[in-house]
Amino acid sequence: MERKEFRDLASPAAAREAIESLSLEGGIDRVPLEEASGRVLVARLDAELDVPGFDRASLDGYALAARETFGADEADPAELEVVGEVHAGEEPTIDLEAGEAVEISTGAVMPSGADAMVPVERTDIDTETETVRIRTSVAPGDNVMFAGADVAAGERALGPGTRITPRDIGLLSALGVDEVPVRARPTVGIVSTGDELVRPGGDLESARGEIYDVNSYTIAAGVEDAGGEAVLYPHAGDEQAEMEEILRRAADECDLVLSSGSTSASAVDVIYRVIEEQGELLLHGVSVKPGKPMLVGRLGGSDGSDGPNGEDRSSASDSAYVGLPGYPVSAMMVFRTFVAPAIRAAAGVPEPDSATVSGVMAREERYGEGRLRLMPVGVVEREDESPLVYPVDKGSGATTSLAEADGVVEVSPETDYLEDGESVAVTLFSPDVRPPTLLGVGEDDPTLNRLLDGLENPRYLSIGTRPGLRRLRDGVPDVAVVSGPLERDVDAVELGRWRREWGLVVRPGNPDELEGLADLLETDLRFVNRTTDSGLRSSLEAELDAIAADRDERAEDLRDAIDGFDLALRAHESPARKVIAGDADAGLGLRETADRLDLAFVPVDSEPVRVLANPDRVDTESVRELEAALDSDPEIDIAR
Repeated sequence: MERKEFRDLASPAAAREAIESLSLEGGIDRVPLEEASGRVLVARLDAELDVPGFDRASLDGYALAARETFGADEADPAELEVVGEVHAGEEPTIDLEAGEAVEISTGAVMPSGADAMVPVERTDIDTETETVRIRTSVAPGDNVMFAGADVAAGERALGPGTRITPRDIGLLSALGVDEVPVRARPTVGIVSTGDELVRPGGDLESARGEIYDVNSYTIAAGVEDAGGEAVLYPHAGDEQAEMEEILRRAADECDLVLSSGSTSASAVDVIYRVIEEQGELLLHGVSVKPGKPMLVGRLGGSDGSDGPNGEDRSSASDSAYVGLPGYPVSAMMVFRTFVAPAIRAAAGVPEPDSATVSGVMAREERYGEGRLRLMPVGVVEREDESPLVYPVDKGSGATTSLAEADGVVEVSPETDYLEDGESVAVTLFSPDVRPPTLLGVGEDDPTLNRLLDGLENPRYLSIGTRPGLRRLRDGVPDVAVVSGPLERDVDAVELGRWRREWGLVVRPGNPDELEGLADLLETDLRFVNRTTDSGLRSSLEAELDAIAADRDERAEDLRDAIDGFDLALRAHESPARKVIAGDADAGLGLRETADRLDLAFVPVDSEPVRVLANPDRVDTESVRELEAALDSDPEIDIAR
């Protein structure tokens, strides 16, 4: 198959123009009042009746003619005969005469002859004579809401384009409206492509390279948030015929089709060919990072189909189409930047309130690729100083990059690097984003995870001991959690420490009868290690150095003798899971991990885990909260 090449990339402005040229509007829906909140009116609604439709009392008290109270006060009250009572929801049958009053409830209809009412707390009742003394004077209309005072028949109630709020629901209810004409939500078909995808909840075969489908659900949530109606379709495989069938079905049923994956220049990524043959390809490739292999076009469906809600689309024109990259970060950044605004415009939903934070870069960040960069970043609040901004980018294929970020910094194509301390503007993902109360980095540890559960709003990045120390030296995090032997002193305040037992995690029952590290040197058992950034790896290498010294051998030779020593995984449980899967006979790990996963454990040694605080933030509320949690945890042996 011929390989598609990217040549002239479109500018971000051209990509926006191409998407804006597509028609996404879904027409008009008439929805019940109980489903109208958040929807957008397509026509003006006028009041068909007065609200209220009658003169009513605003308080509990006595209805009367105002003239009967003129001159009345505490010293000289007016005395009136009580000739009856009127309650809310009943029609009054009394015509007031001179010298008379009627007891009345809040919301009740004012009787004939009454033009004001006096609150009960400004009266005294005489039950024997059935009279009431009025201790204040009132004017006509006092404490009365006249018919039409809220909304008068014929008045403009709500205008077109109004996004209906709970307050508007109350107004429409008062007007007796039970059905509302609203702008139809654009239906957005979502198709994830790739033979390797499995729906969450399904059985995953990692040996075949299968992964759970992330994009379908994250994009669907974004569509709903933007005011659209998401429709998920089955995964499309990498065969052109299958992909074409699913895409055309989605085009039949939806106003917009969003696919993810199969948009790059790879020879097996054929989706652009489907669009070229079945519709119109307006754009392929945008000068933006991440998200270069973006597609924009129109896609034809099959005649005679109904939409997902049963509507007839037999005469519908081609559906709008946008192809998103397959990697989750790339897909969501492109969706958020280019597609979500178009969905909001079609749905009549206003752009969200702008939420921008000014901060300074926590470290230098080099770029220089000549494309607009959409850089996910985290924000660290500092007392009496500008917030620190740090990149959160594990690569486009990492699903946690956006989950660990607070917003985006747009880096212009002309920018080669951002300096340490340079001012940047962060566009938060939403106005209600709350930066973490505590930012920690460093070692992955189960005891630490338990501690973090008790804090208010922490964020912890498991990047390993060595990167954690580097970040701490750069002044980015509040705390760094490190383990194993430290190569040099660090300018930090130790909040506390505990020890964890480490060794070899092996299959239940220890069938290979391992007794220690030395056994790995004499056998061909398969071993799986941790990455060099891990403190646990440093402890292992220190132990091997000691064995080498005792044997008068080179430590490098001992490492080479262990089958799989260079097979290194990042998280503390990952080697154990390789053992469970049968891909390794032993893995570097913790006793706590082995116990939790019902594996056997061969102890080697224990190592310290230290919680180190940034000296400039040791007195902040969040760091003090963590220190208190360390001190109060009965399972932690604190030693300072």
